[in-house]
Amino acid sequence: MKVKKWRSTVKKIGNHANEKENKQEFTPQNSSNHVTDHLSLTLKVVKNEIGHNSDVHFREFIIGRTGIQAAIIFVEGLSDKDLIEKHILSSLMADFSKEYQQDQLYVKESLSKQFIKSQVLSISDVEEVHSIKEVTSKVLTGSTALLIDGLSPALILGTSKVKTRTIEEPVSEALVRGPRVGFTESLSDNTSLLRGSGDIENLSLVKFQVGKRSKKDLIVAYIKEIVDPKLVEEVEKRIKKIDLDNVPESGYVEQLIEDNYLSPFPQVQNTERPDRVIAALMEGRVAILLDGTPFALIAPVTFSMMLQSPEDYYERWIPGTFIRFLRYIAVVLSLFTPALYIAFISFHPGLIPTKLAISIIGSRSGVPFPALIEALFMELSIEILREAGLRLPKPIGPAMGIVGGLIIGEAAVQAGIVSPILVIVVALTAISSFSIPQYSVGITLRILRFVAMLCAAILGLYGVILFFLFMMSHLVKLKSFGVPYMSPAVPYRLREWKDLVARMPLMMMKRRPKMMHTKDPLRKG
Repeated sequence: MKVKKWRSTVKKIGNHANEKENKQEFTPQNSSNHVTDHLSLTLKVVKNEIGHNSDVHFREFIIGRTGIQAAIIFVEGLSDKDLIEKHILSSLMADFSKEYQQDQLYVKESLSKQFIKSQVLSISDVEEVHSIKEVTSKVLTGSTALLIDGLSPALILGTSKVKTRTIEEPVSEALVRGPRVGFTESLSDNTSLLRGSGDIENLSLVKFQVGKRSKKDLIVAYIKEIVDPKLVEEVEKRIKKIDLDNVPESGYVEQLIEDNYLSPFPQVQNTERPDRVIAALMEGRVAILLDGTPFALIAPVTFSMMLQSPEDYYERWIPGTFIRFLRYIAVVLSLFTPALYIAFISFHPGLIPTKLAISIIGSRSGVPFPALIEALFMELSIEILREAGLRLPKPIGPAMGIVGGLIIGEAAVQAGIVSPILVIVVALTAISSFSIPQYSVGITLRILRFVAMLCAAILGLYGVILFFLFMMSHLVKLKSFGVPYMSPAVPYRLREWKDLVARMPLMMMKRRPKMMHTKDPLRKG
């Protein structure tokens, strides 16, 4: 009798508290949308939604010896069964009714769901959910739903068990000197790597959800004391506008939030390195991390950032400056070397030194194709070999690319299809493109290289100059979240050239970039 009286008292108190808290009464008429206090009715609706899935489990049981029916819903493989058995089922099915009945004051003035949350369930992540759609969504992402007869809403328990790989060195951004740590596909691991980079004051991690049908968590990270609030507002505004069924990778986010989607140049930087993200946050930038991908996004960016490596700052300023200067030379060689070859051979042979011109003419005497066709044949062959090397298994991919390039180049020269000087030009171009630290920028330069070659074949050296002027005018007008892409070169800020082509000593770089409009312009040591 005491148990029945206690059960009816709990139901009345629970219903009264729910009406007061939610300001609405869940009735059978709206049970298809909301969790009601009728367990059988709610279970029926949930089973109609996701019960056809073989991996979704419904486990009904009695809470202790109270006679109150309850049920849990979870997905096999996504939820941790050990956690469910030890900290949910064992706790709820234990005989705690005697202790509960003795505490008459607690029964009268409290809510049984609060008792279950605070004294019964030994699990950290507990959330109340009113909507059936939210229940099914949470369950299908690894959480466990707890439904109790006579009480609403449902309790969502954090029992997700996601299998992730170990933290390793980034493959796409390897360094000689620097941390051997990279992001993984787990968002919680990535946020912990940012937190673990140091005791960073006011590091804010704001969570969003992207994707309409397949929802994923997204984190916007920034340092509140440094970042410009307008930048944070703009980033969050663009993220909220993402309207897709599924956002599987951060590349989707990058394409949907950039300023000019018609530009070949990336306006958001992607990276696998936590140290690069922390350095960007310290400059007043914003980072975006998406669950399911190891690539974080940094915004806004400039063209000079794409040619920088974290290793530039780990080494002393003299070797750092030298290596960075080599990268700028490599960019010029990668972009213009084949175009200049075509321009000089086809239109301006008089600009070539006499002995070199005679040597080139002699080597091309048996080549049946014009310079453009000859260069396109070799460049396309190299690009195809590079792509094939990426798609092949790792043990044979690099060897195939090197051996294939040597064989094709040697065979083409022996067959008289191309000249030996062009093989040298193509090899120099390929080697230069490998020195660019950002893969996305390397792809852009590879595309523009073919445009420069076509301009050179039509107008010669004038075509190359016109191509350069058009490209620079586009870069000057291009912006990334309101920041000029060519800053600090355009607009001209000589003080910030300390970290452009040259990398001055760290004690001379006391200010953050002025273009970021940071709250605190000084770097505090």
